[in-house]
Amino acid sequence: MKAVTTPLLAAALLLTCGRSAAAQTADDVVEKYLAAIGGRAALGKVTSRSTTGTMTLSLPNGPVSGAVEILSQRPNKTRTLTRLDLSSLGAGQVTREQRFNGTSGYILDSLQGNREITGNQLENLKNATFPTPLLTYKEQGATVELAGKEKVDGRDAYVMLFKPKTGSAARQFIDAETYLPVRIVVKVDTPETGEIEQTTDLSDYREVDGLKIPFTIKVSTGGQSFTIAVTKVEHNVKIDEAVFSRPDK
Repeated sequence: MKAVTTPLLAAALLLTCGRSAAAQTADDVVEKYLAAIGGRAALGKVTSRSTTGTMTLSLPNGPVSGAVEILSQRPNKTRTLTRLDLSSLGAGQVTREQRFNGTSGYILDSLQGNREITGNQLENLKNATFPTPLLTYKEQGATVELAGKEKVDGRDAYVMLFKPKTGSAARQFIDAETYLPVRIVVKVDTPETGEIEQTTDLSDYREVDGLKIPFTIKVSTGGQSFTIAVTKVEHNVKIDEAVFSRPDK
């Protein structure tokens, strides 16, 4: 009897596990992702973040590095400042600052000139709610769909389709074991480049104030790429609201 019962029990368990895996929903993955990066309670306590590090831009003539500073504040205000030394290319010190105050955006660019942020790029900034769009996506009118699994660097990852009301849809890849985000793929449309696909790879997660933060961020757009190596993250810092808006003329 045991010889018959044991295989039947094993088969039943396998079938049960198979049904459980198949029953995984988008909401299940979202909640496990939120728990993996710190949990809803911890995320709800974060009002702002200051991130500093170095950026390395990959160029045909060799890599170019510089400093990067990112300020983020609820609900979706951001300011990113980069300083690169392009002396080897004859351009000298180059500074680029992107500001977004929740409704309008502006770029201060010492190389290509200052300009307003418009169209698809502006809509994408509006959708980038802090600390993560998946925390309140339903309230924002967005939807998330589970689109199976794919390999990212040899590991299984759930593919989540994030569809906001306006702006670009994005594919977010969530590691199937750790539930940490490992890749984001989105098509962006800018006046300078037209529509191109941008891939952001996230790794080297470290805990800061109970939250898991990627300390290595690689962004690939077309034939160009750059990597940000984070050196310091601070939460709930006081930020002057003026840094998010277009400077007075």
